Amino acid sequence: MPFIRETILTTRRDDGSTHIAPMGVHEQGAGLVIAPFRPSTTLENLRREGCAVVNYPDDVRLYAGCLTGRRDWPLCEAERIPALRLRDCLAHTEVRVERMEDDELRPRFHCRIVHEASHAPFHGFNRAQAAVIEAAILVSRLHRLDPERISSEIDALRIAVDKTAGEREREAWDWLMAAIEAHRRRSPSP
Repeated sequence: MPFIRETILTTRRDDGSTHIAPMGVHEQGAGLVIAPFRPSTTLENLRREGCAVVNYPDDVRLYAGCLTGRRDWPLCEAERIPALRLRDCLAHTEVRVERMEDDELRPRFHCRIVHEASHAPFHGFNRAQAAVIEAAILVSRLHRLDPERISSEIDALRIAVDKTAGEREREAWDWLMAAIEAHRRRSPSP
């Protein structure tokens, strides 16, 4: 079973701007594997540019924001690759694609780590932060999951948010709940 880290990936678009996306990154030996769903901007950017920055933030609004149209986060230059990273992340890893395994659903980009840096101490996650990340994953898959499953998982996650969330976690949670509600209104009832 692969070890997966929930991260924020930054890649460069063909116009030079930065695409910011939440992404589960697989650790494999001394490298990382990035497996974006097809079709996606991240997939096209990795194919064209051959590099990415794996950002490790502790502000869960980044995960929720990327999925709800809030992608204006402060950036700065990466050290060894032609890309930008999140300015306020705790740490980042710069990678270069060594090879791609094609797949109809999720091609796998096997990447070599070329640089890693820590920027701030990690003080641990609270339960609400983990719940927001799980809810963000659900929101990213609304079109694939059964509405009843979404509702039951959100109900379970809400307990952690209600008990342990700070201001940032509540804001992120509210963005995600609004996205779920908008999806429900657009989806036809059975």
